Amino acid sequence: MKQTLLLALSWLFIAPTLAQAQQPAGRSAPAKSSTDQNKAVIIEGGRDQRPGFQVGMVSQSASLLQSGPMVGYSEMREVKLWVQTKQPARVQIRYSEEGKPGTTFLTNEVSTEKKSAFTAHLLADQVEPGRKYVYELLIEGQKVSLPYPTAFQSQPLWQFRTDPPAFRFGVGSCTYVNEPEVDRPGQPYGGGYEIFTSLAAQKPDFMLWTGDNTYLREVDWNTRTGVLRRYTHTRSVPEMQPLLANTHNYATWDDHDFGPNDSDRSYWLKPVTLEAFKLFWTNPNYVFDEGCTGTFQWNDCQFFLMDDRTFRASNDMPDGPEKDFLGKRQLEWLVEALSNSRAAFKFVVIGNQTINPAKLFENYSNYGNERDRLLKAIADAKIPGVLFITGDRHHTIMHKLDRPGTYPLYDLTISPLSSGPAKAMDEELKQASYVQGTYLSERNFGILGVSGPLRDRVLTIKVYDAKGAEKWSRDIKASELK
Repeated sequence: MKQTLLLALSWLFIAPTLAQAQQPAGRSAPAKSSTDQNKAVIIEGGRDQRPGFQVGMVSQSASLLQSGPMVGYSEMREVKLWVQTKQPARVQIRYSEEGKPGTTFLTNEVSTEKKSAFTAHLLADQVEPGRKYVYELLIEGQKVSLPYPTAFQSQPLWQFRTDPPAFRFGVGSCTYVNEPEVDRPGQPYGGGYEIFTSLAAQKPDFMLWTGDNTYLREVDWNTRTGVLRRYTHTRSVPEMQPLLANTHNYATWDDHDFGPNDSDRSYWLKPVTLEAFKLFWTNPNYVFDEGCTGTFQWNDCQFFLMDDRTFRASNDMPDGPEKDFLGKRQLEWLVEALSNSRAAFKFVVIGNQTINPAKLFENYSNYGNERDRLLKAIADAKIPGVLFITGDRHHTIMHKLDRPGTYPLYDLTISPLSSGPAKAMDEELKQASYVQGTYLSERNFGILGVSGPLRDRVLTIKVYDAKGAEKWSRDIKASELK
């Protein structure tokens, strides 16, 4: 009895050390202590410190969770899910149709490994179109209970049957999570993480992450270890978990999740950051072997996720035919894909502002030759319904380019989520393209909704501050973009 007691006491002191040695760098996801082995998991350790290990009566499976689960892309016949553990573990998702708990399905089981940052992509391939599902995370065969909803949906088969259903999606860019030990001295650059709680409260069908979804630092961007640690650190924000678990997620990148500030095609570690992007996001496709370019559809709308880094020439290069922004292959693909799309709204998602004519910072206007070719190609092909969604600038604003003989092009910039806000330059606010009343220089996010019958679809744009208060709204009809 005495020997058993001594062993138990020893474990209380040894367990934290062992757990920290086994887990990957970044923030941890230990469970609340409870006599119930499946009590709620919380992510602790503090976003501004190294992860810790909470000693308590928790299940082994719960203590292995680092971040997630996250719901990825949705199609009619399959849905992708994602999770990250702290050390090697078997993970799986058990799911059932909402309101029909009697029949359950399982995704593939994945054994997480250090070489892939202990991440797992899990495929729910027994779904039917237009259904909603609830799911449970299994680690080492045991259910991990979470204090928030875990659900996903498959896209509906509406074509030739009904009007396309209405839907809503979140938009945001620039997610900085503080880590004082390696951040620049002075006022913390990140904050306001409650914005993710406000976003989740809106219950969008999916979230569109439009770049700078993490911020690689000096300690990160020269090594694979640093890159994977930074992606893990950002993904483990406690306030982000309910949004990830109950909302489908799609992403593209900009300079800070691609490499150093203002990085371009010369960045030496871009194959590694692309690997990290693909490990931590679950986009449905990648058009090229290089870069994160891709596309997806949601009901009658199509989204084109563009890569403004992999093929990009230096910002300082003199403008001309050889100064690439998207690059020739990607530009040609985009124009062809837009031409072939029958979507009511065609959202072109690019990290940097596209329509703003001011040649400032990293705006597309600094690459005027290529920008002109893109805008001319859209006009010459008479492609209807094109809008741009951008980020990067740490403020929100909308620009509108009036074009003779055809419809205007809109560029909606939504930024930042948790990074520090920045003001627009006076020169930009004097541009004829600036849509009055849309400028906002504080942490914010967008909720965009598409509704109405097939022949009369309407896009509703609403912008909210970090606490969830509406700041402005606009409607754009699909019929106005023809």
